[in-house]
Amino acid sequence: MIITNVNLVLQDEVVRGSVEIRDGKIASLSDTTSQLPGAYDGENGFLTPGLIELHTDNLEKYFTPRPKVNWPPLSAMSAHDTQLIGSGITTVLDAVAIGDSRDSSRQENLDLFINTVEESQRRGLTRAEHKLHLRCEVPHESTVELFECYIHRPELQLVSLMDHAPGQRQFVNREKYRTYYQGKYNFSDAEMAAFEQEQVELSNRWSTINRNAICQQCRDLNIPLASHDDATIAHVDESKELGMVIAEFPTTVEAARKSHELGLKVLMGAPNVVRGGSHSGNVAAHELASLGVLDILSSDYYPASLLDAIFKLANDERNSLDIAKAVQLATRNPAQALGLNDRGEIAEGKRADLVLSHTADDHHLVSRVWREAKKVF
Repeated sequence: MIITNVNLVLQDEVVRGSVEIRDGKIASLSDTTSQLPGAYDGENGFLTPGLIELHTDNLEKYFTPRPKVNWPPLSAMSAHDTQLIGSGITTVLDAVAIGDSRDSSRQENLDLFINTVEESQRRGLTRAEHKLHLRCEVPHESTVELFECYIHRPELQLVSLMDHAPGQRQFVNREKYRTYYQGKYNFSDAEMAAFEQEQVELSNRWSTINRNAICQQCRDLNIPLASHDDATIAHVDESKELGMVIAEFPTTVEAARKSHELGLKVLMGAPNVVRGGSHSGNVAAHELASLGVLDILSSDYYPASLLDAIFKLANDERNSLDIAKAVQLATRNPAQALGLNDRGEIAEGKRADLVLSHTADDHHLVSRVWREAKKVF
């Protein structure tokens, strides 16, 4: 197969030309357009590597589209997969939370989520390649026990550790904490105050113990680790000491800078870029990009944000990112962070995971997607 008349987004430049594909891999590149009648005309669109998503919470909304409504699992997985592939995401780590004791539906569906991801991969029912990301809420007594139930799952690719207790990390501002959780759980003021106190006590009791235990097991098994919501230099130093390779959503400039300096790949949300800032009032992703300390983008809760955020950053005069460098935030950089060295670049020998997109107003819309040379969208 030949894809021609496209803007090839390569590692260091954008080249108008063609790409030849054989046996599911990129065979050769050309800076000319092909005249062969069988070549696919990309109509001057941008051809990028398939996007690689490390942290999406999108799966749950399809399994439980409304409170107390459970959807058939393979149907839910198919709808989730369709949205991802339609957003240009060809490799995805589905983030599944463990240790969230209050949200009983999450715990009840945990096996169902994980088994469905694995079964759909085994049976070839998805168009994107799905792997697992375990999000471990460390301030809970049951977290390590639950984690140990899933640590040997073959699809497990990343483990992150988080503590959403009020007064620190994501929720230094306790008013924003109250607004978020009071709205989520419909608490009265008295119930909210009791909930806050309970979360602080759980964090003090379990966070450090669980964090150390989980990190030790991941290091022993060579499973990549990610920190979450680091806010201070002390947080980052601890993350480095524990063997983290990714810093998810640092909440301050100082934490992002220190993470980048120590070699942790700084991951921020693409919705943060599209919206112009964090919904929690923390540091904006575009600010970290302007400082040169943004390494990876994640669509988080909105898959279509990933492609939009790439091009918004590339067109933002506040940073030095060109299109080639901006695209790496969702392709080459996440692939390297996880050791997925067969993808993430348009280069000879790499997997032909490719996304063709065209501009419409201020957005980049996905026109075609190929995974290992097979057209999947």
